[in-house]
Amino acid sequence: MMSIDFEKKLNLVSSLKTDKNKFAIEILENQELYTELIQHCFQISNKNTVKAIWILELVCYEKLEWLKDYLDIFCANINNLTDQSGIRPASKICMLLAIAHFKNKDIQLTNKQMQQITEACFDWLIKDTKVASKCYSIRALHQLGKQYEWIHPELKFILDKDYNSHSCAYKAVAREILKKIK
Repeated sequence: MMSIDFEKKLNLVSSLKTDKNKFAIEILENQELYTELIQHCFQISNKNTVKAIWILELVCYEKLEWLKDYLDIFCANINNLTDQSGIRPASKICMLLAIAHFKNKDIQLTNKQMQQITEACFDWLIKDTKVASKCYSIRALHQLGKQYEWIHPELKFILDKDYNSHSCAYKAVAREILKKIK
C-alpha cells in the first residue's frame, strides 16, 4: 500500500472502537504497514497523527515486540505530543514498555529510552493532562523506579501533593502505587 492509500485509510478512521480495531487488524495482518504507521504517529502537523497513535496502541497490545526496532523514534518523540487524544495512548504504550522491560527479555529499553519515557511521564503527571494519561504515567513510573531509585521518592511526593485535587480514578491508582513504593 502506498503512503497516499495509507493516509486515505487513516482519514476514514473515527474515534469509534470498531474503526480503530479494523485498521489495527489490517496492520496486524500486514506487518509491512507497521513502518508507515510509525511514521504517521509523530507527524505532529498531520491531522491523522492522533489516529495513527490510537492504532499503534491497539497493535502494541498484540505485538509490542514490533515496536522494538522503532523505540528510538517513539521515545524521542513522545514528549512532542500535545493533543490529549494522542497523549493517552502514548502514555499507555509507555506503561506497556516499562512493564515489558522488567518482565520480557524481548523488550529491553536503553538508559536513554527509559530517561525519555520517564521525562514524558513526569511531564504528563504534573501538567494539566487528562486523568487516564496520568494514571498510565503513574504505573509506568512505578515500573521505571525499579531501576532508577530517585523515581519512587519523586513519584510519592507528587502523588501525596496532588492526591486531594484529583478524580476517584487517579486516587485509586495513587493509593495502589503508594502502597507498593512505601
